[in-house]
Amino acid sequence: MAESRLRTANMVGMTFVRATEIMGAEPYFHDFAAGLESVLRPHGYSVITLVLPTIEEEIATFRRWKAQGDVGAIVLVDLAIDDARLPVLRELELPVVVVGNPATADEFPAVWTNDDAAMRDAVAFLLARGHRSLAHVTGPHRMAHTRTRMTAFAAECATAGVSAASIAGDYSLGSGARATAQLLNRTDRPTAIIFDNDLMALGGLEAADAAGVAVPAELALLAWDDSAQCQLSTPPLSAVSHDVPAIGALTGDTLLAVFAGSALEAVEAPPVSIVSRGTTANHKLFI
Repeated sequence: MAESRLRTANMVGMTFVRATEIMGAEPYFHDFAAGLESVLRPHGYSVITLVLPTIEEEIATFRRWKAQGDVGAIVLVDLAIDDARLPVLRELELPVVVVGNPATADEFPAVWTNDDAAMRDAVAFLLARGHRSLAHVTGPHRMAHTRTRMTAFAAECATAGVSAASIAGDYSLGSGARATAQLLNRTDRPTAIIFDNDLMALGGLEAADAAGVAVPAELALLAWDDSAQCQLSTPPLSAVSHDVPAIGALTGDTLLAVFAGSALEAVEAPPVSIVSRGTTANHKLFI
């Protein structure tokens, strides 16, 4: 039945609640969509992507798609705690694949990037370079993966007995700059900051330069999700690197398995790697 619906609509829907300027500048979901389409397109399926201002408009879009037969399946991203979209999608009986933690996916098939393990790796990377005062510039706190990263960051820092601070951003370059400026004004300012995306890390680099704080001699910066922007910044940004097109392709494979009637629960994406570039010291400056 799921496959016959998809054959009728021949479309997979994916929506994002983001400010348009952030979505246009952030490469993650462009790379993700490319990977997704690389798997689905050879099977005759297309992906429709919408950027919307609120979750309420997302839900209204899901209802319209169902009523008009516009799409045959949904890829759901950016899960929130107690996400209001999940019961609606249950009601609409559309095939769904979640990109997120299976624990928050309401038993829909999920592709999980293990954000907790990735954060542990990021903290360990900075600890190994001698840092003992760390900060985390997060995404919006309503998002489940943000909470996962925050929890892992706090726990790893506590276990290591090092100082930890956290400030929320909204994935924009400006929010990364503002958060970094706040952290640099603290009397116990950190020597290393982990950012939840590349745009905020670029903003952090700008803020450090404006404050006259040398990177990496006085401050190390680590972006989440590698990108060309990380590689081209001055100095180039170190990054927690996912193979984002591969995650999109894995999501496409999971959708095809769902259409074929497989009873999937969770699929794990490949582990991250930490790419060391110019914003983190290659030797232990801080020991």
